Amino acid sequence: MRAAFVAELTALLAEDPRTALVLADISADSFAPAAQRHPDRVLNVGIREQLMLGVAGGLALTGLRPVVHSYAPFLVERAYEQIKLDLDHQGVGAVLVSIGASYDRPEAGRTHLSPADVALIDTLGGWTVHVPGHPDEVPALLRATVAGDAPAYLRLSILTNDRPRGNDGSLQVVRDAGPGAPLLVAVGPLLVAALAAVEQLPVTVAWTHRPRPFDVAGLRALAGTEVILVEPYLAGTSSRVVGAALADRPHRLLALGVGRDDLRRYGTAEDHSRWHGLDAAGLRRSVTAFLAPWATRSR
Repeated sequence: MRAAFVAELTALLAEDPRTALVLADISADSFAPAAQRHPDRVLNVGIREQLMLGVAGGLALTGLRPVVHSYAPFLVERAYEQIKLDLDHQGVGAVLVSIGASYDRPEAGRTHLSPADVALIDTLGGWTVHVPGHPDEVPALLRATVAGDAPAYLRLSILTNDRPRGNDGSLQVVRDAGPGAPLLVAVGPLLVAALAAVEQLPVTVAWTHRPRPFDVAGLRALAGTEVILVEPYLAGTSSRVVGAALADRPHRLLALGVGRDDLRRYGTAEDHSRWHGLDAAGLRRSVTAFLAPWATRSR
């Protein structure tokens, strides 16, 4: 996904004089050719993430469309106050593009883990969040986002589904188990694991790359009594949205994602998926335990 982002943004910088890029050293080598061609619109502020957001806010106030890029914990967590003040409070938009996702680079330690990034962005108003599930989804999402004016967060990962499933962000039914079946909503690159987890179970599976704004109308049309969220960031991030959308009907919600405990472990991304129960086996254990009352009732 990172390579797809670099290639597409390099093309956009050449095509659209409104587009700008602000870096804090991360990926600076990859964008070196673009920086040589557009020195006034490709700015590397060094390891100063708060300044990176401040510069982006200033560029946006002049009418440019800044793209701001770094690892998720540096881009969102470290510079959250500047996102809140220099973008949100000023009423200007930028496109934040992160790499690293929740635990993509655990060998670098806790400094590079950021499962809470989407939850933090969710404290602000009017943001669109895209979580692509495949590298081939990145170019179109980036182009569409840069073409707008609103604030947006594009969350890139090394995790990937088997194929691209790009759409407008509405819930896309991937597996239909019929009316009244439990609904599992998978976000971004967790679709393949989710499908494997519910194999031979009577569960409808829907997918989205756009958790914000959440497709509330699609959720209401698909949801029965049981809803399962499978998100590649902090567990429960979208619980409030689902709860509000279904407040007028009885429902049960299982929110799966990255746990809140600090594991204090390195390992690989695959290890962390297993430790957080986000691999196929872990998801199946959680889903079957949650659905046990429903399965008994359905008989």
